[in-house]
Amino acid sequence: MNTSEFLMIAGAIVPDRPAIIFDGQTTTFEGLAERVNRLANGLSEMGVGPGDRVATMQVNTNQCIEAYFAAAQLDAIYVPINFRAKTDELAQMLKIAQPTCLLLGERYLSLVPESSQSAVSIVLLDGEATGSHRSYDALLSESSPDQMHFPEAGDEDTTVIMFTAGTTGVPKGVMLTHDSFSSYLLATVEPADPEIEESNLITVPFYHIAGLQAALAAVYGGRTLVVMRQFEPGEWLRLAQEKQVNRAMLVPTMLKHLMEHPDFSEHDLSSLSVITYGAAPMPLEVIREAIARFPGARFINAFGQTETASTITMLPPDDHVLDGSPEEIETKLKRLTSIGKPLDDVEVRIVDEGGKTVAVGETGEIVARGSRMMAGYWHEESATRDAMRDGWIYTGDLGYQDADGYIFLSGRAKDFIKRGGEMVSPEEVEMVLRSHPEVDDAAVIGVPDVEWGEEVRAVVVGRSGEVTEKQIIEFCREKLAGFKRPRSVVFVDELPRNVMGKVLKRDLREEYSYPLENWD
Repeated sequence: MNTSEFLMIAGAIVPDRPAIIFDGQTTTFEGLAERVNRLANGLSEMGVGPGDRVATMQVNTNQCIEAYFAAAQLDAIYVPINFRAKTDELAQMLKIAQPTCLLLGERYLSLVPESSQSAVSIVLLDGEATGSHRSYDALLSESSPDQMHFPEAGDEDTTVIMFTAGTTGVPKGVMLTHDSFSSYLLATVEPADPEIEESNLITVPFYHIAGLQAALAAVYGGRTLVVMRQFEPGEWLRLAQEKQVNRAMLVPTMLKHLMEHPDFSEHDLSSLSVITYGAAPMPLEVIREAIARFPGARFINAFGQTETASTITMLPPDDHVLDGSPEEIETKLKRLTSIGKPLDDVEVRIVDEGGKTVAVGETGEIVARGSRMMAGYWHEESATRDAMRDGWIYTGDLGYQDADGYIFLSGRAKDFIKRGGEMVSPEEVEMVLRSHPEVDDAAVIGVPDVEWGEEVRAVVVGRSGEVTEKQIIEFCREKLAGFKRPRSVVFVDELPRNVMGKVLKRDLREEYSYPLENWD
């Protein structure tokens, strides 16, 4: 199904329902369709056609959603760019995508290399037109509100190029088709219903697969999308209460910051019925506290990645209800540390280096296949061959599956530490470190070692300045095998994370991976 039809369907069923609430302004589904038509017509006059790339660089706004549907209407390809990326990464993404048109906030114009500015038509999403750069508002006002372009792209045609987060290397452009989105949404979301009204508070950036997928789900489902530019705990609490929000997508760090906000208990959050979380490991103590402090909400842990077009496994609400006998509660607590079970429309396996399924409880790489997997990496044939083998997506995530079918993550394959022939899972060590009463956050990296090849180093955010390296190492001695125990500890004020809450291990390795023998 062509995803441009999502808006057409919702507009026909609930034309007067608010589609987007942003910055104090409300746009109905009918109004959204008109703005999309105007943008598509304006982009067409600028030379955008089938297969061309339309890129955006901006915080979350209604314009990002309009840009997606306008590009789809023209059979063009939408390319959301992570403006938080490093300058060289931005240049690389623009070089790879080679957009015909770039829609961006004025504040990000200086980040675009001069060579890219001269090769692309730039539309400023805010501010007035300057020089050769056009104004978004002017472009819409000067264009017809009627739909003049009707998409012809098929299910297998690319509709989005979404770059990987870049936490481990140069970003790659993931090609997602109309089917990548529609097959998932048609299986999990009910179409717009005049009798059912829901709202979804979105803080996850639209340049991330979870953010874009949530936006498309809201449009298809006829839900009102309450858009935040970016996450701020106090503003989130205000909007959730004021707009009586029913659904929210949060990453673990966001959820933690909400509950730590001094005014949390002063807000009425009883309207929240579903809270979906994912994108980064959820500490057990955080989700247990959230279950207690959001008593009316059902929690869902959704696991996936850009290459799989979002969710492939899910831990459903029932597994977040901590009741029953002590044995049943213990089992559920264990499952809370999992990513749940595979969804019905995908196949998921755990395989060894040869691609053979491993035994229950044995660690291997998580692979998946199904209709909504990526089509490949844009202009990266070698990387595509590495990631896609015999119809399976090799995720790079390691994990194991228990006898009941629940999958538990062990970490990223590239992040595993090889110490003296033994493989150390950073996530296992990090869970132990976070259980220390004086540790607020922690990450683990491998550092060069003459004798063992690599040693384990902990990068720790302490709750106070009183905890010492020796105390942390001794704490781990009691809970971890000898080869897994950190041999050194670095204390920092905070860990570098991307907007989705994932720790930037690459940054940590760049700064703290000096050999252990140089430790003092």
